[in-house]
Amino acid sequence: MALWDYRPDVYDRGQALDIAGFHVQATDGKIGSVDEATYEVGESYVIVDTGPWIFGKKVMLPAQVITSIDPQQRNVFVSRTKAEIKDAPEFDEGTFKEPEYRTRLGDYYGRMHG
Repeated sequence: MALWDYRPDVYDRGQALDIAGFHVQATDGKIGSVDEATYEVGESYVIVDTGPWIFGKKVMLPAQVITSIDPQQRNVFVSRTKAEIKDAPEFDEGTFKEPEYRTRLGDYYGRMHG
C-alpha cells in the first residue's frame, strides 16, 4: 500500500506544488495548517501544526490520507477524523525521520485504510 505517496488524482508529480501554510481539514473540521510537506516518491508526508487544538503539538500525516488539495482556497483535505489524528503515535521533532516511527505511524494509518 502506497501510504507514503500522494494519490494520483490529488497531486501530479509533473507540477510544482507547495502546500506549506495551507489549512488542513479533517473529515469533521479544521485541524491546523501545513508546517512542512515533502514530495519524494515513497516518502511523502505533511507535518501539520495543530496550534491550540492539541496544545501546540504537531502531527505527521502520510501523503495517502490526503483526499484533495484546493490551491484556490488553500485547503488540504484528509480522510481521517480529528480523533483519529489526535490518537496517532505522537510526533517528535527528534525521531520522526527514523524508520521505526514511520513504521508505527504507517501501521496506525494503514490499519484504518478505507
